Amino acid sequence: MSTHSSQSTGSDRSTGSDQSAVTVLGLGPMGRALAGALLDAGLRTTVWNRTPGKERELLAGGATGAPSAAEAVAASALTVVCVVNYDAADGILRDPAVTDALKGRTVVNLTADTPDRARDSASWAAAHGVRYLDGAIMTPTTTIGTPDAVFLHSGPAGLYQEHRPVLEALGGTHTHLGEEIGRAASFDIALLDVFWTAMAGYAHALAMARAEGITALELAPFAQGIGAILPPLFEEFARDVDSGTFSGELNPITSAVSSMEHIVRASESHGIDASVMRATEGLARRVVGLGHGGDGFIRVTELLGRTAARS
Repeated sequence: MSTHSSQSTGSDRSTGSDQSAVTVLGLGPMGRALAGALLDAGLRTTVWNRTPGKERELLAGGATGAPSAAEAVAASALTVVCVVNYDAADGILRDPAVTDALKGRTVVNLTADTPDRARDSASWAAAHGVRYLDGAIMTPTTTIGTPDAVFLHSGPAGLYQEHRPVLEALGGTHTHLGEEIGRAASFDIALLDVFWTAMAGYAHALAMARAEGITALELAPFAQGIGAILPPLFEEFARDVDSGTFSGELNPITSAVSSMEHIVRASESHGIDASVMRATEGLARRVVGLGHGGDGFIRVTELLGRTAARS
């Protein structure tokens, strides 16, 4: 499978006759943002949502409303789907009338879910004559249609290139991660893991700070300083994981265990749940117990991989 990645901006858009129409299924906040960006780019945009009423502003802006999902997908060669999860997407796309209308057409599924669900959807699409690309949106609704939007795509490279002009109308950067259909969802899950783990840590830090009489706004600028340390560490640790070096020269995991223990003790002295940090400390102590006390914290990655391999 190809793993070629291509990045592009939304500045060079084509709206020729074969690329001038698109359908959007799902009009939650993100779906409405996607449809709005397509309209702003001059594309003939058909919209549909299971619950009526969310399309009013889009219709006022020039979109065409469809009375059914089947009629919506029949209006365009390309359908963009963005709903809450793949259960919702399957409920729409696998309706027999919609499936029949999609034959020979392309679906770009920007719904977030797991890599296996993306692979299952691609298999379903292939069995029913539907051309399929999977994707992920890595930025908030406010970025859609602007240079700050970030989209990831996976699936057949030729199909991606064919519909790239319409996708670029959504703004920002678009990266094709390869033909293996689950890659976009895999990146999405891994990156959201970083985000939500960080948010959990920040929420815990704010609770601890408040317990010690520090307001959240007092802590925030210093927390931003901690955040600024992370990007170069991400790259350094990625090299360690890929090379298997796990250098702990600057900060061995034994030192990390000590600071984690302090956090747990301080949290629990205030009655604050420290289960997330206790779990992290437990992983670090297991690494030390395996004889890797001189390595860096990211050696935990290898421990987690071993656990997964045994399950």
